[in-house]
Amino acid sequence: MNGNADQPNVQPVEKGSENVVDKIQQLGQTNIPQMDQETNIHCLTIIGQIEGHIQLPAQNKTTKYEHIIPQIVAIEQNMKIEGLLVILNTVGGDVEAGLAIAEMLASLTKPTVSIVLGGGHSIGVPIAVSCDYSFIAETATMTIHPIRLTGLVIGVPQTFEYLDKMQERVISFVTKHSNITEDKFKELMFSKGNLTRDIGTNVIGQDAVKYGLIDEIGGVGSAMKKLNELILERKNGKGGDILQ
Repeated sequence: MNGNADQPNVQPVEKGSENVVDKIQQLGQTNIPQMDQETNIHCLTIIGQIEGHIQLPAQNKTTKYEHIIPQIVAIEQNMKIEGLLVILNTVGGDVEAGLAIAEMLASLTKPTVSIVLGGGHSIGVPIAVSCDYSFIAETATMTIHPIRLTGLVIGVPQTFEYLDKMQERVISFVTKHSNITEDKFKELMFSKGNLTRDIGTNVIGQDAVKYGLIDEIGGVGSAMKKLNELILERKNGKGGDILQ
């Protein structure tokens, strides 16, 4: 009697398949299409709501900052990655988590380009301007409004002072990393009548460029072209330093 006759026909699971499942479960990402040559550009997507210290409901589409931060560190350390493309379509979210991501992107030594597709609202604005060069789709929008608190709020002067200081951190970061003036940004932030149930301004693509918030109107092709130019400039700059 053949000892294998009663054995079920079990197909072995490939190691690569396990890696794909792990990425889907942990980061919501799948493997990129395989090419003959590995790309020197990494694509980082920031979509949905930026999740910070409080876990959001399961039905919310979120970007978890504890997943983004290790990726940024890995990008900085990986010698094969020469440039970073950041794609945003976010409604905003946790202020401190968003600022943490923006500060890390701004501190990268490698060339970075951001592109706002759909929307880059609220705390998504600092992330959009944190890169070396920024693009926005013609139909994309960016909502600029004051910082708001959710949940239990203690009605004492210290609470409002803390909120004001946090807001100043956002204003300072945006004006430092873009061409918009502080006065203009505050004007957009505290404008009345532009939003139905809130104060602030919804800025559409061309206006974001006009105000100096974003560098240029463009899509993925324009962003990739600019990023490759920045990578080439960095290489040439490095070469000059070595020759000296």
